[in-house]
Amino acid sequence: MADWPIFGDSADWAHPGRSTTIAEKMLALQNKRILVTRTRTQASDLAVRLEALGATPILIPTIEIIPPETYTPLDTALAQLENYDWLLFTSANAVEVFHQRRQNLDPLQKAGAPRPDLGTWVSGSHRYPKIAVIGPATTRAVQGIGLAVDLIPPKYIAESLAEVLVPQVSDKRILFIRAAEARDVLPEALTAAGATVTIAEAYRNRIPPESIPALQQLFVTPANYPDAITFTSASTVRNLIALLEAATLTLPAETALASIGPVTSRALRDLGHEPTIEAPAATIDALIQSLIGHFTLAG
Repeated sequence: MADWPIFGDSADWAHPGRSTTIAEKMLALQNKRILVTRTRTQASDLAVRLEALGATPILIPTIEIIPPETYTPLDTALAQLENYDWLLFTSANAVEVFHQRRQNLDPLQKAGAPRPDLGTWVSGSHRYPKIAVIGPATTRAVQGIGLAVDLIPPKYIAESLAEVLVPQVSDKRILFIRAAEARDVLPEALTAAGATVTIAEAYRNRIPPESIPALQQLFVTPANYPDAITFTSASTVRNLIALLEAATLTLPAETALASIGPVTSRALRDLGHEPTIEAPAATIDALIQSLIGHFTLAG
């Protein structure tokens, strides 16, 4: 399991001005029922951390990752990877698909010729583009496939990544590997700065219909309501609301809505829901710490 700090040392989330013990922090989430809306493959990490703090995680995914309609644009770009100056990732899912397609890609060379792997690129036999990512989780994914990250923004949102990239990309060619459904803040800013941006779709997000009966069971009675719902992207917000509407359900007023950051909070507000909690950084660690702070104060 990757290292993850349950308890931060930089701030006291519960009671500013005095030290909060580990026992008190654990009691904050004791027996709290927390709905996790991430994809099935990503939910387990957050669930394990919450469970370690005494919470009861409820896993009902609002997002399902499926292939794009075609991999052709991505495969075409990967076959010409040496022509790009920058490679951009804003999710670990995109990194995983990039790695899979690179491994599956037959280079345009004579049959029987050896296929170059990532190690060949890293060693310098070919020019490899610089890599920029949006945050720590994406950094870990890139490092996990044996590559190094050249740039990570101070804030883990597209606006911050655009701000630090803009001064460096004039006349540069950029390959941006992302989901089919994504905001255009980053490519628009880079294009305006003089870059040539190629967007290659790596995957699509779909609402899992099997989550509707699970939500109906969860919200069938107030006694069964979760104490909090975690939202780790704008898509989890929009999809949960769509699922609730399909099941003729609404968000309970007494349930805390925990957002991982400003973009996710904006999605909640756009749909008429004020976030109860907003993590100060767009990381799972910060989200958990914010939950601890909220329930410590509420208790």
